[in-house]
Amino acid sequence: MEILFTTKLPLDGFSSLSAHKLIMPSVPRFSRAELERLITQCDVLVSTFDYPIEKTLIEKAQRLKLITNFGVGFNNVDIETAAQHQIIVTNTPDPVIEPTAEQTMTLMLAVAHRTAELDRKMRQTNDIEIGVMNNLGISIHGKTLGIIGLGRIGQAVAKRALACGMRIIYHNRKRADKTIEEVLQATYVSFDELLTQSDFISLHLPYYKESHHLINEAAFQKMKNGATLINTARGAIVDEQALIKNLKNGKLWGTALDVFEKEPQISPELFSLDNVVLSPHIGTGTIDGRLAMCEWVSKNILHFEKHEFDKLDWVNKF
Repeated sequence: MEILFTTKLPLDGFSSLSAHKLIMPSVPRFSRAELERLITQCDVLVSTFDYPIEKTLIEKAQRLKLITNFGVGFNNVDIETAAQHQIIVTNTPDPVIEPTAEQTMTLMLAVAHRTAELDRKMRQTNDIEIGVMNNLGISIHGKTLGIIGLGRIGQAVAKRALACGMRIIYHNRKRADKTIEEVLQATYVSFDELLTQSDFISLHLPYYKESHHLINEAAFQKMKNGATLINTARGAIVDEQALIKNLKNGKLWGTALDVFEKEPQISPELFSLDNVVLSPHIGTGTIDGRLAMCEWVSKNILHFEKHEFDKLDWVNKF
């Protein structure tokens, strides 16, 4: 098979595919024109979250039968068009769980304790004074964490938060099994109840039509004064302008964002606010995590080659 990669990835992670022809860019990513030319003859496409696989591109593919997305999110792929052309789309759900949960907790602690802000000020100014009542943050111990989306990543975050002494509430489209609730000591609540009860809110749901701007001005107004929002899911789940407004007016203690509404563009106002912690979409970005994702993509391709379709991580069914 000819396997085309949109983006340069660690070649060592694809050693199990040595029997196949791997077409990978020598630079960070193929240009659109290059991809349009190469996709006409490939059997498998390995895509990444930052490369849109749109209808016009899919329709240029003559032999394509599998798109395997390097990541758990797949909103970069036109799933409907792929299904219409009998192209399977898969993702890599398991390898992203622990790195994303770690990044979520990192961001939560950083914004609560003002770590990034104070580090920046210590390096750039002489205005930081060490003192008992100076530079105070807030604790996460004893606080309520509201998790929107208690899937595998949400559960991994809940385990860590529980170990830090947080109370866990959650909202999901479907209530979790009682066993999961018991292990995590997590309480199911309505969306509005989560907004009004949470000290920290962490987003772990996929991006789809109904989740666009789920966290909007109305949602912010229902939140506690001094609440904190963490987003390691997808940027457009949050109305970024409403977020900025409520950061500026003091409604929120702060926010920590790994994803952005119009990524890769970031609202300039976010850079000027001290109560904001930013990271460049690195939720899954560890060396270990990337290699595990490579191996997972390889596994999906090999299952596809052997027609072991029941073992694939499908995101579209037809």
